[in-house]
Amino acid sequence: MTDLVIVESPTKARTIQKVLGSDYRVLACFGHVRDLLPKEGAVDPEHGFALHYVAKEESERHMQAIAKAMRGAKTLFLATDPDREGEAIAWHLLELLKEHGDLSDQEAQRIVFHEITERAIREAMMHPRAISENLVNAQQARRALDYLVGFNLSPLLWRKVRRGLSAGRVQSPALRLITEREAEIAAFVARPYWTIWAHSRKDGQDFRARLVRYRDAKVEQFTFAEQQQVDVACEAIADDAQGSLVVSQVTEKSRRRQPPPPFITSTLQQEAARQLGFTTRRTMQVAQQLYEGIAVGGGEPVGLITYMRTDSVRLASEAVSDIRQYIRKRFGAGNLPEKARVFRSKSKNAQEAHEAIRPSAVEREPQAIAAHLSGDQARLYELIWKRAVACQMREALYDTVSAELDAGPAHGFRATGSVLREPGYLALYQEARDEDAADDESMKALPPLAVGDRLPLLAVQDERHTTEPPPRYTEASLVKALEERGIGRPSTYASIISTLKDRDYVTLNDKRFVPTDTGVVVAGFLGRHFERYVDYAFTARMEDQLDAIARGEALWVQVLERFWKNFKQQVDDINEHVSRKDATTEALEESCPQCGKPLLVRLGKRGRFIGCSGYPECGYTRNMDGSEQAEQDNKPIEGRVCPQCKAPLLQRTGRYGPFIGCSAYPKCRYVEKVVDKKEDSGIPCPSCHKGTLVRKRGRQGRSFFSCSAYPNCKYALSYPPVAEPCPQCGGPILMLRTTKRHGTEMVCPNKECGYARAVQGPAPEADPNQQPSVASSP
Repeated sequence: MTDLVIVESPTKARTIQKVLGSDYRVLACFGHVRDLLPKEGAVDPEHGFALHYVAKEESERHMQAIAKAMRGAKTLFLATDPDREGEAIAWHLLELLKEHGDLSDQEAQRIVFHEITERAIREAMMHPRAISENLVNAQQARRALDYLVGFNLSPLLWRKVRRGLSAGRVQSPALRLITEREAEIAAFVARPYWTIWAHSRKDGQDFRARLVRYRDAKVEQFTFAEQQQVDVACEAIADDAQGSLVVSQVTEKSRRRQPPPPFITSTLQQEAARQLGFTTRRTMQVAQQLYEGIAVGGGEPVGLITYMRTDSVRLASEAVSDIRQYIRKRFGAGNLPEKARVFRSKSKNAQEAHEAIRPSAVEREPQAIAAHLSGDQARLYELIWKRAVACQMREALYDTVSAELDAGPAHGFRATGSVLREPGYLALYQEARDEDAADDESMKALPPLAVGDRLPLLAVQDERHTTEPPPRYTEASLVKALEERGIGRPSTYASIISTLKDRDYVTLNDKRFVPTDTGVVVAGFLGRHFERYVDYAFTARMEDQLDAIARGEALWVQVLERFWKNFKQQVDDINEHVSRKDATTEALEESCPQCGKPLLVRLGKRGRFIGCSGYPECGYTRNMDGSEQAEQDNKPIEGRVCPQCKAPLLQRTGRYGPFIGCSAYPKCRYVEKVVDKKEDSGIPCPSCHKGTLVRKRGRQGRSFFSCSAYPNCKYALSYPPVAEPCPQCGGPILMLRTTKRHGTEMVCPNKECGYARAVQGPAPEADPNQQPSVASSP
């Protein structure tokens, strides 16, 4: 009789099976096995917030396999992930087995490990425990909160703004961050200012110094705000200096730069975005693969990193010892500090029982195993490995110099510079800088300077600058802002960002988030009517309360009760007293130039525009940028007539962008989609052979590919097409499909064929939210 071990993924199951051997049987449950009913009533506030779960249909066959294995098992070990969600999955598994009578006399125990190595797994098997009721309750409270917010705010948005919208407990504050930043940018007024520089030379080395004192007054940012002022100052300085600068003070210091701590989930997401260009979702997918196990060097699968969902910067003492030994051997004792460096988490709710993200074995160097990894896996593993090793290396040491130079009695310049004397950890790893970081003048080296040196004043030059608005958020900076405000948890950032994209609340422009008109209206509606619930402090306090439940310091039902009463009252009040017009319009302090009535910002099918409150009596409208709205619906297509009724065709713009329609509408409903060349794959449609496969977006925000000849041809795919014939059935195309279970594969869209092959090495990133593909034709 063997013991049964249950984990989430088949990759993890194979890795652990190799470690435990034939005395154990390891099966995968493939993630969540139960979820809340996907309809109203799943959470019942009237009866103690009872949660109504239903078994997931796709998990039925996996549960049947587990139930069958239970009949010959002595002990059940639940080895799901070491976080609240993993704890809840273990609890749901146990509840389902009890419900179906599959758990008789067997003992059920919970085991936890943070790295999939033989040492960690065997250690966990020796210290089983019961399922933590506190962790399960914290996860249930989170699911209940998200459900109550989503199932109450989303229908309200449908009624008051537009169908197909959604709101979430943490997604809404994240959207507020983006829209508030956009408002700051729109309201920003640029101001010019000047800096003045003196150019000099010593021992053949040119350098420059910035003016810090003018006419015995300190120079501020806007001391010189006009070109005329600058010209006068430059001339006065040159006259007073008489062609030379005198060094009046030299300050030399040593500056130490400490290495950053090892990665936690949020810092890994940020650094992978900066250095590798990964999205948060892509980072977590690749990290999951590294954690679950990969066969390297012809051996058995092994977990290459520790668990990737963590907010603790702590490293196990054994890991620190291994890393220090590696540094001594690889970089020499001079690069090793006397004592091991200990990091402490800034977050008061960090789970210090967890570890930071690190390689499971520091001896497994990135270059040694790169051949066994995909491109994404190799790059992310190298980033994690270098950061973990660097955190235990000696700090970098700089020699810094600051020199004051007088240009006559009333003017002073300052030159700064530094030289890297000992690179320390920088020899291995250096953090990426944000794109918005300014060049640091002090990082440039200066020639040797001494008090009393008289140096030539080669030139006095001015440099014009303009104040810039705050930058739009990138994925890295948005994750940082969410973490700083306590919105969500590191494991939720990827899903928050994906939801904002999928709901068409934001778009990416040069890798920066820009709110759509719909996103601005939704954020405005929630901010006006649910200000408390999209407030950053309120969202952070809710996270604190969930953490308190996990620690056993709060009761989950009481937390929900305190939230629900006021929230439900607010929803009912807005539903009754706020009209759709009130929800989608915003008053401007401006009068209509035609009739004098107040102007409003409205949300139309084509987005936001400015219109007269006297509509329909007054039809004045203009675009948000101030330009007059062009009437696109009456613009004829030269030389084109409707193929159905022969009436002229018109250029029009609708909810989903520009299109061509019949001028005889509504009698004739002929339409053509105007295809964006960037969205056209150029691959001929395998059904009609007339159109091409074009990327489109459905009502729920999900991308798909369909024939450009729609509606005459209705062929569609849920995954990107690839112009490569199927080697099995001879079909003209394949699809690039990425799933959590199988990774990235080339698959045949013909369901009867079933051809699939794994993609080795880096592959284009497919949309992670697409559903399994269904090909269709008329």
